[in-house]
Amino acid sequence: MTNPSRSSGPLAGIVVLDLSRILAGPYCTLLMAEMGARVIKVEPPKGGDDARAYGPFVNGKSAYFASINRGKESIALDLKNDADRKILEGLLEKADVIVENFRPGTMERLGYGWETLHVKYPRLIYAAASGFGHTGPNSKDPAYDMVMQGLGGMMSITGHEGGDPARVGMSIGDIGAGLYTAIAVNAALVHRLTTGEATKVDIAMFDCQLALLENAIMRYNVEGEVPGPLGARHPTITPFQAFRAADGPIIIAAGNDGLFVKMCEALACPDMAANPDYATNAWRLKNLQLLQKEIGEVLKTKSVAEWVTILAAAGVPSGPINSVAQAIKHPQVSPRNMLVEVPDGSGGTLKLVGNPLKISGFEDPSTRAQAPDLDGNRNDILSWIGG
Repeated sequence: MTNPSRSSGPLAGIVVLDLSRILAGPYCTLLMAEMGARVIKVEPPKGGDDARAYGPFVNGKSAYFASINRGKESIALDLKNDADRKILEGLLEKADVIVENFRPGTMERLGYGWETLHVKYPRLIYAAASGFGHTGPNSKDPAYDMVMQGLGGMMSITGHEGGDPARVGMSIGDIGAGLYTAIAVNAALVHRLTTGEATKVDIAMFDCQLALLENAIMRYNVEGEVPGPLGARHPTITPFQAFRAADGPIIIAAGNDGLFVKMCEALACPDMAANPDYATNAWRLKNLQLLQKEIGEVLKTKSVAEWVTILAAAGVPSGPINSVAQAIKHPQVSPRNMLVEVPDGSGGTLKLVGNPLKISGFEDPSTRAQAPDLDGNRNDILSWIGG
């Protein structure tokens, strides 16, 4: 089955060699495949990408692997075998980008580091995603998502005040690195287009965690106080948090003084809007505990659905805290094509998350090509390189 997005995506004609495994690198190349690139996974013959062994499984195949590697091709190569190295070098002759997420030094030991490849293949963009990047005293240290969430400060600001450290509920270490790698690779492609020069992209999961801390580092450097977990509220804007309605939690995001007044009107609390202690965001932060208590008392009188309707009519951003099951049933999901069907390889289909990158002029089909079997595209790939 051909990749239905490849012929029309903005990266159509770009060939990516994906030597990465598990999540950070494969997520980068998934995005590139979604944008139309041809992605060829180069996997070790024994077992392939480690993610093939991660559950849940559907008819013996990893749905985890399928969700990150749909629409790609696979060839199994032993990079210590001379014949397989020759095949890889044939692919390198034709590729635009190589993506890897080995520990720094691994590709050099194999003879395929940036310095070597750049001389032999001057148009090839080299992208590496690793724990700490290719420079610095920790560059060769091993790294996993949760380790990076801890080291990079992400876990220190996640969870509830006084509670145990909490991991962000998805692999933000790997996904963040994959996103930044994809952004950098696309920038490198533009640079090559305008100058003819290929470059190396060096992305560190640790760096990405720092970058994703948003305002926490700024607040520490300005105020000198170490940010900590705040549960479900914003550190510098209030009311901008989760409260309890009669039947469950509700989020209210009154992000400025005008929205605060509108919120008070919607809650039928004119005294709250007129209170000088709440007149500005700075004063609301200073009197946070009292304000939270007043709002909470009012919200207990109606259900989440009732308050969401009332607040929406007043133009105040609000919403429930949906479960995953509820989120994928939201009325925006279908019109935005955010669940797509992918063959599971055994006659059935998987429903996987769609592509959030909507670009005018390019099709966003409701189906995607399946994830490849290990070495499943070998003959087509060898034919393409003339071997």
